[in-house]
Amino acid sequence: MEKQMLSGKTAIITGASYGMGQTMAELFAEEGASVVLTARGQEKLDAVVEGIRAKGGKAIGVTADVCSTEDTQKVFTAALKEFGGLDILINNAAIGEQKLIDETDDDWMLLVMNTNLGGPMRYIREALKIFLPKNDGVIINVSSVNGTRPFCGASYTSTKGGLDTLTKNVAMRLVDTNIRCNAIAPGATITPAHLANKAGQQPGGSKMLEHSGHFVYFPGPECDPMDQAYACLYLASKMGRAVRGQVLQVCNGAFL
Repeated sequence: MEKQMLSGKTAIITGASYGMGQTMAELFAEEGASVVLTARGQEKLDAVVEGIRAKGGKAIGVTADVCSTEDTQKVFTAALKEFGGLDILINNAAIGEQKLIDETDDDWMLLVMNTNLGGPMRYIREALKIFLPKNDGVIINVSSVNGTRPFCGASYTSTKGGLDTLTKNVAMRLVDTNIRCNAIAPGATITPAHLANKAGQQPGGSKMLEHSGHFVYFPGPECDPMDQAYACLYLASKMGRAVRGQVLQVCNGAFL
């Protein structure tokens, strides 16, 4: 049997009931980590947890909204109670959208910002209460190629650019510690959210792409969720031990 890369580690993964978050949770469990999955939907979350356990992995699911400070604290309390510690945080939960700036009202703007940027800030803040005293830990933010090439909705792209900056800011804060903070920036990845976006079914439809599409080059192939999970595994394991404050773009060269 091959040696597991995350044996003895515990990871919290937000937005883990489907898509990239689910794949990350499954891979990390296969690599020996105890995984704490969070999402807003109980049914899908339970199904992923049951699937991991059926393969011999260790997992729990905690329904939570990343916009809630109380829910955030609940997730960390559950992780400590069930597994006795925390070593890895993956901030994956996000809202994708294609709304033009002139069609973005305050309620929508604040919801997307609170989820995509406020959520990671809450989770990082809570994780550091555990990581700083032991001077060890890994933080991985799931950004997007939109962080540097903002062709999707105004709120979404702004939050991903902000998340890239947050990643570097946190890495600077932690430069004299053994705690690493990095991000991955997925390109087109075959998930339910991506397929909905291609079909014009996300909030805002495909209006923004009518303006931004000629700035975007989409050669194939699209990425698989496992491509993003492997990137996170690299950053979370000892392979990424010298990597700090980086945004690792995983896009099959589509956004060079």
